[in-house]
Amino acid sequence: MNRQPSPVPRRRVLLAGAGAAAALAGPSLGASPARAAGRHRPRAADSLQPYASYWFPDSLPPGTPGDGITWRSLAAWQPGTDRDLAFNRSTVPLARRFTPVPAHTTARAGQARISALAAFDHTAGNPSQGSATADTYAPTHWALLDELVFWGGSAGEGLILAPNAPLVDAAHRNGVPVLGTVFLPPVAYGGQLRWTRDLVRRDAAGRFPLAAKLVQVATVYGFDGWFINAETGGGDAALAAEMQAFLRALRAAGAGQGVRITWYDAMNRTGQVGWQGALDDLNRSFFQDASGPVADSLFVDFRWSARSLADSGRLAEQLGRSRYELWAGVDVESAGWDTGTDWDAILPEGRDQVVSFGFYRPEWTLQHLPAGRTPGQFHAADDRFWAGEGAAAARPGGAGGWRAPATAVADRSTLTALPFATGFNTGHGLRWYEAGKVTSEAPWSHLGLQDRLPPRRWVVHTEGQHPDISWDFDDAWRGGSSLLVRGALDAPATVELFPARLPAGAATVLDLTHRLDPASGPVTVEVAVATRPAPAPGRPAPYVHLPAGTLQPGDGWRTDTVRLGPLGSGTLHALGVRLTGSGGAAVAWRLGALAVHDGPASPAAPGGLRVTDTAAVDGAVSVRLAWRRANGPVRHYELHRRLPDGSRRFLGGTCGTALYVPGLRRAGTEPAAEIEVRAVHELFTTSEPARVQLPW
Repeated sequence: MNRQPSPVPRRRVLLAGAGAAAALAGPSLGASPARAAGRHRPRAADSLQPYASYWFPDSLPPGTPGDGITWRSLAAWQPGTDRDLAFNRSTVPLARRFTPVPAHTTARAGQARISALAAFDHTAGNPSQGSATADTYAPTHWALLDELVFWGGSAGEGLILAPNAPLVDAAHRNGVPVLGTVFLPPVAYGGQLRWTRDLVRRDAAGRFPLAAKLVQVATVYGFDGWFINAETGGGDAALAAEMQAFLRALRAAGAGQGVRITWYDAMNRTGQVGWQGALDDLNRSFFQDASGPVADSLFVDFRWSARSLADSGRLAEQLGRSRYELWAGVDVESAGWDTGTDWDAILPEGRDQVVSFGFYRPEWTLQHLPAGRTPGQFHAADDRFWAGEGAAAARPGGAGGWRAPATAVADRSTLTALPFATGFNTGHGLRWYEAGKVTSEAPWSHLGLQDRLPPRRWVVHTEGQHPDISWDFDDAWRGGSSLLVRGALDAPATVELFPARLPAGAATVLDLTHRLDPASGPVTVEVAVATRPAPAPGRPAPYVHLPAGTLQPGDGWRTDTVRLGPLGSGTLHALGVRLTGSGGAAVAWRLGALAVHDGPASPAAPGGLRVTDTAAVDGAVSVRLAWRRANGPVRHYELHRRLPDGSRRFLGGTCGTALYVPGLRRAGTEPAAEIEVRAVHELFTTSEPARVQLPW
């Protein structure tokens, strides 16, 4: 049942140090130490493995760091001496997006937005380029997010954490900015006031060197700004004034690069830490002062109430700001969709929404599952969290009072230009597939390889039973997953896939790669295309259905091309499929790829593939590779090893021009391992390879 956040401080704090997950400490942002320690995974004993960068502002803790931790000073950081920069630099620009007609009658456009504060590992343990496991948090509900914070920071590892490149690349592809974290922890959890003073120290000219350094990091690494949380007590009004001036300098330095700042409701204008649960006179100067905005948004501590949020929204508007630049914290780390929340204080029925809201630790959708969990189980939980359960997703509230975000916030889309293609790859998998064939049996994760995915889970229009729709990892056309539709299909069912604003002309075609599972009944497939938007929220778009063939079990993967020219020139506002079964037989239909384009295209080849470093680890060799960017548009790069029998084995991929590959072993008596890199186009066509040999 719903309950208001407790006005009593809640001490749910992560341990600081090597064995703890990175997080903010204090009564507002944290987790149980036991759960934190359980998430820690020891690093591989490989000096070449790159990790996301983390620092202290300047001075380091006393003593020595724990295993796998390197203490670094941000004041001393320089791009030219950053040996991991090539692995941590995002290359995907932040996409522009639009708001289609909402899928739900209760979803509002232009009102409440959502921030998410997610920890992907402990501060020192975030791999730069994915890892050899499918058991990772792989967010896919980008369409509902307005900001994602790469959560971290601990007194034993580092206080400033930059997001890794794969996360930024995936978020940017979907139009979502990503922030790093600056954490100044409570004294009780290792915080030292000198670190706050280090951060806001001025140079001889009165400037803030670390404000400029934070902007430089965000710009060079390619992410979008910083979430700043000052929770170290013992300060005074003078220190608070310096912090406010530091924020203003950070904002001014980053203005030309689009660097954003979110301030957490902790330190107030007295210099003390007093979580207000509101925007009020004690913290307003960190959000807005007489000269204008100081931070782009304020994350309001969890002790908010209906009255404090209403008052906060009014004060924001009095200051000339939007009330939706305030995030009301919702802590879901422990209970997920069973979290008791006074949703009406944020999302009242029949009235404008009050403020925006921010989820603290939505990776609960992965972490609450038992050992042995599968990627499919994770995505089922994640879809339930964000979209609700099945047909009930169309109704606000639901079991336990959970207000699924999709029922409140309008989704957004980046589908505005051709070509567009997706292989329904969620960014991790149990194997790697190419053209329906397995080219690596190893589990993997790399969010930078994630495709743009259907934002609405799942909107189906039918007079019969709703089929079950899920991400499936037992077979795929390309990447690690496919879209699986299962059910009796006792009536035609239209599955909405993508809202869009794609230009279409006489030459435009839609390619559909699909197949049936062996035990499936036959199914007739039509492409559902709308050249006009939906007439109202919750209503289907006016689809035209174009035949894409009838599939029989045993046919295998096939690609059907549907010409869209007969629809005339204009704009495609929605894409979907209509499936019709035969005689009520159960259907298991897989969608492996979808593409809309005006003609084929292939990328230019990269050049200069070279081995930049090697290390022997447990009888195998790990390598660092680099190459020159290919000319023209490139989605990402893929690396393979050419084996003595002529087959190719997938090694990994990245949106950048450097890759770390662990665990290479000699195949038979081969004199050298032959490695290839190819550029991959938006249509997933590949270039000719660049090659290098690694002598044994």
